[in-house]
Amino acid sequence: MSKVQTFAFNNLKDADLIVDAIYEGGMKGHIGDDALSALMGCGNQGGFRAVGGNPNNSGYRLVVLYSSLDDPDWPDYLDIYTGRFTYFGDNKNPGSAIHKTVRGGNKLLRHCFDILHIRGGDRSKIPPFFIFTKGIKGRDVIFRGLAVPGEEGLDSEDLVAVWKSAEGRRFQNYRAIFTILNACVISREWLNDIRSGNPLSYNAPDAWIEWVKDSTYSALKSEPTIEYRTPSQQIPSNAKQRGLVECIYSYFQGDPFAFESCAVEIAKFMDSNIIRCDITRRTVDGGRDAIGVYRIGPKEHPISLDFALEAKCYSFKNSVGVKEVSRLISRLRHRQFGILVTTSFVGLQAYKELKEDKHPVIIICAADIARILTDAGYGTRGAVEQWLMAKFPKTDS
Repeated sequence: MSKVQTFAFNNLKDADLIVDAIYEGGMKGHIGDDALSALMGCGNQGGFRAVGGNPNNSGYRLVVLYSSLDDPDWPDYLDIYTGRFTYFGDNKNPGSAIHKTVRGGNKLLRHCFDILHIRGGDRSKIPPFFIFTKGIKGRDVIFRGLAVPGEEGLDSEDLVAVWKSAEGRRFQNYRAIFTILNACVISREWLNDIRSGNPLSYNAPDAWIEWVKDSTYSALKSEPTIEYRTPSQQIPSNAKQRGLVECIYSYFQGDPFAFESCAVEIAKFMDSNIIRCDITRRTVDGGRDAIGVYRIGPKEHPISLDFALEAKCYSFKNSVGVKEVSRLISRLRHRQFGILVTTSFVGLQAYKELKEDKHPVIIICAADIARILTDAGYGTRGAVEQWLMAKFPKTDS
């Protein structure tokens, strides 16, 4: 495994920004260890950290967006393959209107996206956004890229007010879509130019200039190499997310066949283009727990693809092995793909064979289930329990 480029805390004020590099926090054990304030000259707390200006004017110089990427209620997400970054605003608890947050993050979002959508709007008045996520230890951070509001072809759906509820009260927060621009290195010289009010200097990245002047989204896209998710990567990373999957496993533990219907619904949550998925008979399923149809293309002239689904209701201690994966692969017909849904994980050997042989099988493991349920509005154990009882009621035998 190649070594990740790392910048020591004492060198941050002069460091360039390099995509996916680590910027170390201090070691004194107090808030002065914050890496972002030393690196970017911004505040030392919060997800929104603007430099210059306020939410009521256009005086921003730059904006730092920080995310731990592990909040199941507000699942910020970076798609490194397409360059899309989904970020939730700062009204995360009931009691405030969407634009009345303490740090003004949501008002900042509205201000920037309003400029974006005004015909002929001056994009030079939108500050550059710098995306950072939590590092492995302490106050370390990882630079994920230079971002701008919106995405090519997305238009008005790039900033959406979503409803949530907590403690029996409803409230709104923003879900914002950004594009990570194709700029792998941000020079310290440009950061200094930005702070002095000259973001369009000759030190600016080409992708930034093109976006401001020509409205061109040059996204940082990365083609994946052959990757195998380890068992630990397939299990939810925190107790709350593990609880969502454990709830499903406990509910169907006595009758794992009943989990098949649940697996179908989870697959539909994952992709709304699944238009039909029928459970097969238990005794003659031919290795497939369900057969479905996936539709793609324009509504007027779509095409349909058949797929086979297999469901495995296992505990976190038990893996789906080579035998189970091979069983699904062997039953796939010409031009079919497969979906394997498990409340556990796929063993490393099975995963490697699946990827290396390029079999058309989608893996939905425990970690995926937790994220899919959260995105569908079932981010608490209580919500999942209610969904299970309503959707898959148990009958006395």
